Amino acid sequence: MKEGMIAEVVAFTGHNGDRIEGYSARPTAAEPVGSVVVLHHAPGLDFWCKEVVRRFAECGYAALAPNLYHRRGPGHWAEVAAAARAEGLGKAMPNDQVMGDIAGATDYVKSQPGSNGKAGVIGFCSGGRQAFLAACDVPTLDAAVDCWGGSIVPQAPDPTKPNAPSRGVIHRAPDMSAPLLGIFGNDDTNPDPKQVDDIERELTRLGKEFEFHRYDGAGHGFFATDHPHYQQAQAVDGWKKVFAFFDVHLQSDAS
Repeated sequence: MKEGMIAEVVAFTGHNGDRIEGYSARPTAAEPVGSVVVLHHAPGLDFWCKEVVRRFAECGYAALAPNLYHRRGPGHWAEVAAAARAEGLGKAMPNDQVMGDIAGATDYVKSQPGSNGKAGVIGFCSGGRQAFLAACDVPTLDAAVDCWGGSIVPQAPDPTKPNAPSRGVIHRAPDMSAPLLGIFGNDDTNPDPKQVDDIERELTRLGKEFEFHRYDGAGHGFFATDHPHYQQAQAVDGWKKVFAFFDVHLQSDAS
């Protein structure tokens, strides 16, 4: 654990050269460190997501959470997120736009003076789906963590959510180049246990490097301390899995 950090709002170049805002935290350490791009959940870049960024800094990583709803601003993060969700995530955050923003965020953190040249991505909810796709689409990433990302496998259309993504991204799995960690709750409905089985089966068939961990008594969003589905014991163990994974893949100098 590091004794100090610098946390601030920064700007970087994202998809199509757009300037994107993000929340950044890094330890005040002399030695080079690995970096993590944090992808917020559907509610937006809220207080909990910023806590996650600072948590990585406390544990010796530089972290950056891009505001993937930034183009729906300016304004308070909650108002911007509400406008994006009203439009529909499929329209507010098309895959190519998000992948461009993640690539830009990855380039930004790797270019910082304290970087050891390695960067991973972690995402929650919609961000988990985006982290899965980034493992296939952003070759500069060294590791990826999907926390309960939904709609990775194709979904039946939901009339109550007409703009929700339904096609899935599992067809992109052959292009996966980064090792993947998956964290899932067995009480979740998207992804439900069968969908996780389907993802695991396809990654195994393709010979991809991955590990999945599933938790009984946990549903969607069980890491989020301000979420009604927070489950302390499962979250504590899940975070241990996340840091063990990133320690292996990110905390050594790039060759």
